[in-house]
Amino acid sequence: MVLIAGKEVGHTGYGMMSSLSPLPLPTPLACSFSFSSLQKPNLTPFLQDLTWRTIPIPDPQAFDTLTAALANNTTLWNGGEFYGPPHTNSLHLLARFFAAHPSAAARVCLSIKGGTDPSKGMHIDGSHANIRRSIDECLRLLDAHKRLDIFEPARIDPNVPLEETITAIAEYVRSGQIGGIGLSEVDAETIRRAHAVHPIAAVEVELSLQTPEILTNGVAHACAELGIPIVAYSPLGRGVLANRIAKVGDMDADDIRH
Repeated sequence: MVLIAGKEVGHTGYGMMSSLSPLPLPTPLACSFSFSSLQKPNLTPFLQDLTWRTIPIPDPQAFDTLTAALANNTTLWNGGEFYGPPHTNSLHLLARFFAAHPSAAARVCLSIKGGTDPSKGMHIDGSHANIRRSIDECLRLLDAHKRLDIFEPARIDPNVPLEETITAIAEYVRSGQIGGIGLSEVDAETIRRAHAVHPIAAVEVELSLQTPEILTNGVAHACAELGIPIVAYSPLGRGVLANRIAKVGDMDADDIRH
C-alpha cells in the first residue's frame, strides 16, 4: 500500500467530475502511482465522474458506486470544488454520502481541488485570500462529515507567487483543519519550490501510454527524490486506449472531453 497524507490507500481509487446524468455511470479512467515503489502502482480514478454533468445522478445510484469502490479497497478519492455547478459539486455529494455512511469516512483519503474564483468561472486565483475562501467553502460543504485529507490548487496561478499559495494552504495543515497539500499539473521546478515551503502530500498529473511525458520531463524524478506519491490520471487516455472513443460522435453531447 501507498501512504498519502498519513493514510494508507489501496491499489485503486475513485473520482467525481462528469457524472451528473442519470445513466450510465462512467467507467473510472484514472490512476495513481507511487514512484517510491514502481513495482506496485496504485490506480486511482477520480470523483469528477459523478458530478460534472447537466443532470445530477440520483443519490442511490451514486452511493452504490461509492460503496462498491470501498468494497474493492478503492480508498483514494479525488473531487473538486468546481466539479459540477456550485449547488451540486462533488462536495455536496460527498457530504451526503458520509452523513449516510459515517463509518466510511475513516477509510477514505479525500483529495479536493480548489483555488478557482467562483465569480469568474474557472479562473484560477491562488491569492492568500481566495485560497482561504476556497478551503473554508470546502470545509463548510463537507460539514464535518469527512475530514479534508488533501487540498490542492487546481492549477498554479501565474500571477501570484507560488509561495503565497502554498503558505495559505499550509496554515490549514498546521492548524489541523486539513491533512496535507497536493499539487496538480505542475513541473519539476514547481514541485521543488512548493515542497521547500511545506511538504507536499501528492502530485496529480496525467500519465498513460499516449502521455508519458512525466517520465522524461523531471516530474517523476522530482517526486521520487522528495518521496512524493504521484496521482496519475487517465491511464487509458480518457477512454481512447480502451477502444471506447473512436470519434467525437462516440461521446455524449455534455461530455467534458469535447
